[in-house]
Amino acid sequence: MRVLKYAILGLLDKGSLSGYDMTSHFKAELGQFWSAKHSQIYPELKKLTNEGFIEFKTVIQGSKLEKKMYSITDDGKRELHEWLTAYKPVPDTVKDEFMLKAYFISSMKPAEAEGLFADQLAKRKEKAAFLKERLETLKQEAGPGISFRSPHFGHYLVLTRALERENGYCSWLEKALELIKSGQAGS
Repeated sequence: MRVLKYAILGLLDKGSLSGYDMTSHFKAELGQFWSAKHSQIYPELKKLTNEGFIEFKTVIQGSKLEKKMYSITDDGKRELHEWLTAYKPVPDTVKDEFMLKAYFISSMKPAEAEGLFADQLAKRKEKAAFLKERLETLKQEAGPGISFRSPHFGHYLVLTRALERENGYCSWLEKALELIKSGQAGS
């Protein structure tokens, strides 16, 4: 399944964007739960154009620079809606390289494991602080009470989930560090 297809259709359902604009969205808001590189986005834009789900207009920016502004078609809106309303099973797993390292912790020295976990905890706390700040900014931008019809509602849901995820990860890392330092698992 080409999930990137639906991410792009969803972005364009909110308004016309250039490929560069889409890349920026993947680095900012969408980056909390989905990633796509510049090299993936442009081939997908070509496929979506060929399938009739999006179209573009070439606009002149500055004196000579041409850029394509993409927009969703009615067929694209139907395709997006069909995907949005389809019930799917929970995926088997989400890849997490740090968890893979944790699984093989017995191959490390205790000091190495402690350093690895402490580093991960510091990075996760930093990420949680960033998410909390971003959530506060979103609340200010949206005004009092973000309702279902607000264009900010989906972003609010994603940010609150990402913040819960990072806070939960930090809590687990703190407990794991205690176990590493004590040298034994809890009973």
